[in-house]
Amino acid sequence: MKNKKDIPVEAAETEVPDTDATVVVADDDVVAAAEDVVAAEAEADSTSPEALLAHAEAEIAELKDKNLRLMAEFDNFRKRTIKEKAELILGGGEKVLTALLPVLDDLERAMQNIEKSDDVSTLREGVELIVAKLSKTLQAQGLSRIDTEGKDFDTDYHEAVALVPVESPEQKGRVIDCVQTGYRLGDKVLRHAKVAVGQ
Repeated sequence: MKNKKDIPVEAAETEVPDTDATVVVADDDVVAAAEDVVAAEAEADSTSPEALLAHAEAEIAELKDKNLRLMAEFDNFRKRTIKEKAELILGGGEKVLTALLPVLDDLERAMQNIEKSDDVSTLREGVELIVAKLSKTLQAQGLSRIDTEGKDFDTDYHEAVALVPVESPEQKGRVIDCVQTGYRLGDKVLRHAKVAVGQ
């Protein structure tokens, strides 16, 4: 019979009285290894082709749903942006037109007075008042004239329509005459001033 010292660590064979069977008693490491084998078998079952296919189909369905939702959100955003832009443009135009209505009223009154009166100086004075009122209204909306008198020619603000010979060297490259007034809205040029430039 073996000594206890000769018994291997992993398992010990023990004789059971009254039977011929041998029982194997395993230690904790052997039990853990057996559990790992069982877990690996269970995992192998979950990585079967059918399980992988089902998992992939579920993931595809989820991604399709997310994609459709994103497309719908983007389409709604695009429509909302277009609507807001149109409302902003109409709102801005409405503001300017509302400001111009009193000037239109003055022009209609001037037309009625032209038919009734032959006094040219009075009619001229009335037209000058209307022009001043129109200029003031447009300035309130941010419109300003581009200054040209005695300025150096600047392609950002001026458009040369003629070159005029000049005697003085100081006048070369300068605006000599303005053919058509230019306008800015804030910092943006709406219409370049058409000018004659000294050469």
